[in-house]
Amino acid sequence: MTVVTDRMTNVRSVSLGIWVRVGSRYEAPAKSGVSHFLEHMFFKGTKKRAAADIATSIDSLGGDLNAFTSKEGTTFYTKVLDEFLPEGLELLTDVFLNSTFPEGEMGKEKGVVAEEIRMVQDTPDDYVHDLFSSSIWGQGKLGQTVLGSVETVGSLSRDDLTEHVRRYYGTSNTVVACAGNFNEAELLDTLNRRMGRLRKGTMPELGAITEFLPATELYDKDLSEVHICLGLKGIEQSSPDRYALLLLNTVLGGGMSSRLFQEVREKMGLVYTVYSFLSSYRDTGLWGVYAGTARKNVRKVLDAVLRELGGLHRTITVSELKRAKNQLKGNMVMGLESTSRRMQNIASQEIYYGRYYSPRKVMQAVDAVTLGQARELARSLTEGKDVALTVMGRVGKRALPSRLTL
Repeated sequence: MTVVTDRMTNVRSVSLGIWVRVGSRYEAPAKSGVSHFLEHMFFKGTKKRAAADIATSIDSLGGDLNAFTSKEGTTFYTKVLDEFLPEGLELLTDVFLNSTFPEGEMGKEKGVVAEEIRMVQDTPDDYVHDLFSSSIWGQGKLGQTVLGSVETVGSLSRDDLTEHVRRYYGTSNTVVACAGNFNEAELLDTLNRRMGRLRKGTMPELGAITEFLPATELYDKDLSEVHICLGLKGIEQSSPDRYALLLLNTVLGGGMSSRLFQEVREKMGLVYTVYSFLSSYRDTGLWGVYAGTARKNVRKVLDAVLRELGGLHRTITVSELKRAKNQLKGNMVMGLESTSRRMQNIASQEIYYGRYYSPRKVMQAVDAVTLGQARELARSLTEGKDVALTVMGRVGKRALPSRLTL
């Protein structure tokens, strides 16, 4: 099993995570949501602890024990004071290795997840992203939501959970990451004793690259605001262009000084929230924009966003690029003062790059991006490209273009 560590002697906390490289994109459509539901069930009792005992144990350490699921992975982690690392590690590995997934808890937890799904559906600025993802990536793979549906989660059996663990939860598919104040030799010795018996398991098959579908979709719903997601095909997580695109995204909609914020909110007064975002995966990616606006302003917002997106390769300036570089570097350095962020950083680098890039190397790579490189990447991603659009709210189809092209 791969173990990556980052020792920080000037802090008192330790963050340790177990990262399993399987998420919602690898699930069969009929089992959509199994990775996330399984994440919930891991905390419902082990061979020696009931669910309440797990909660009491971590609270008694003054720490945090939790998990999260994404489209490409499931992570279980703990954060504790350095003096409580042995207890925190014992608790985390007990949950990861010895959970029993009791039948009596499954019905209740299905109800909990169903409420989580309904909560997202009642939060339109979140839910429109799920609808957008389904539209651009299709009904399977990357188009599947992490949570699944009430129907698919409701149909899961205990055998589905144990089979998922048997197939994917093994050494070949798992990375352990630890950041903070700890003794590395003692950590590795404990991990060998506690996790050394884990079987090899199977890596999920990536399959063919998911095709990007630039469709226009309208979801009619009686809302006070209209919620808009639009975007273009982006790049994969490990692309050598990743730093250039991070900078382009920062200039376009990555903060209060960004073009979208200044133009669409500050100058035109059409929105409260507008931003651009990147979603990058092992084999593909998305460059998108979200905005929420009144029904009467939908077309104005679309026109403004498309104007900024389509013109970026011609109009981005040296000063904008320099400001974006400083913003990215500052955010990275301040973020890496947290052991949790450091743990996530080294795990993600191992999973996607198979190597470690120090903060200094990353900052050098950001600084090395030239105006010409940024402009050429923006041109290649936008010029003549069809734009995917998903709109949720009470707006007629005639108010939307049938096709968007830059």
